[in-house]
Amino acid sequence: MRIAIFTDTYPPFVNGVSTSTFNLANSLTAHGHEVLVVAPRFTDGKLEQIDNVLYVPGIYLKKLYGYRFTNMFASKPVKIIKEFKPDVIHNQTDFTIGVLARRVARKLKIPIVYTYHTSYEDYTYYATHGLMDRLAKRVVRVYSKDLANRMTEFITPSEKTKEYMRSLGSDIYINVIPTGIDFSIFKKENIDMEKIKAFKEAHGIKENTKVFLLLGRVAKEKSMDVSLRGFAEYHKKHPEVDVKMLVVGGGPAKEELEQLCVELKINKLVEFMGMVSSLEVPFYYHLADIYTSASITETQGLTFMEAMAAGKVVLARFDSNLTGTIINGKTGFFFTDNDSFVSQVEKIFSMTPEQHDKIIQEAYNVVDIYSIDKFYNNIMRVYKRAIRKYW
Repeated sequence: MRIAIFTDTYPPFVNGVSTSTFNLANSLTAHGHEVLVVAPRFTDGKLEQIDNVLYVPGIYLKKLYGYRFTNMFASKPVKIIKEFKPDVIHNQTDFTIGVLARRVARKLKIPIVYTYHTSYEDYTYYATHGLMDRLAKRVVRVYSKDLANRMTEFITPSEKTKEYMRSLGSDIYINVIPTGIDFSIFKKENIDMEKIKAFKEAHGIKENTKVFLLLGRVAKEKSMDVSLRGFAEYHKKHPEVDVKMLVVGGGPAKEELEQLCVELKINKLVEFMGMVSSLEVPFYYHLADIYTSASITETQGLTFMEAMAAGKVVLARFDSNLTGTIINGKTGFFFTDNDSFVSQVEKIFSMTPEQHDKIIQEAYNVVDIYSIDKFYNNIMRVYKRAIRKYW
């Protein structure tokens, strides 16, 4: 089967959609399918195909979440995609690249499958900056419902996202398919422990230092400020504990968070690592004792599952979307405010080795349902159903 995948973000850019698309493309290729990924260039430049990725030039919009605006009416990408002769299109995004995907599907008269990764209501702020934001959210709801109706098959990565679509009044059939994860890359035996040791020495991480990790897009909707406030509260209550916070990722909120760290008097304990390659992500998980996040805008929570696959304790702000993955006190821990952040950290650090290992094992058992093989099988069923609709 030939599959053309359209996405507005792809490695080396790191976020949930990028990871999901990368895993999807690799899984399909590994099973003998031909894949063409269509994505905007990470930097501006010409139209170019490198291996199985067709890079489309885009204008960088710094104030709009760093989005790259591509020419949705360009003819050259369509010609290349037409020569590829896809059997099905899998669209991972909206707007310019998404419009291009729909154009190609109509032109070639082939099915289009859409994965609704993002609730765009959570991101209208970047376009409106608070001005008429309620109207913008209403427009997004109408747009999302209409978009779903125009797809051959529709996928959401979680029940929460499916329920969101139902709340919009959408009555289409929805495939719930959690994004698959290649757990092998997170295993300890695949990590360069000498590199870990050298990093710790270079960054002042001692044997008794407790390392917290924040990883992802450094942006307002990720609520990293909530985790930093909880971390500051824990340090205030337990100054005797040697702690450090690593913030991995880039984004528009970096300067604001750096200033917050100064105000909270934890700037010497928090290190911003900037954007890293997707290949480096497992390395950072293995530096940490606790992976924490306060984001409640995730459609699935890939980073939590990656951390669990790396054998790390996760501490998440409570979100109903995570209840199937994180079982408080069994596969991870939830917090709701600064006080519960502190009490949960105290609980984690007071666990015996046996209790710690039990948490990790239970977490492994949960994330196994998100294996890349199960993901592949579920996706193929949707592709085949979509193609049958065009027979």
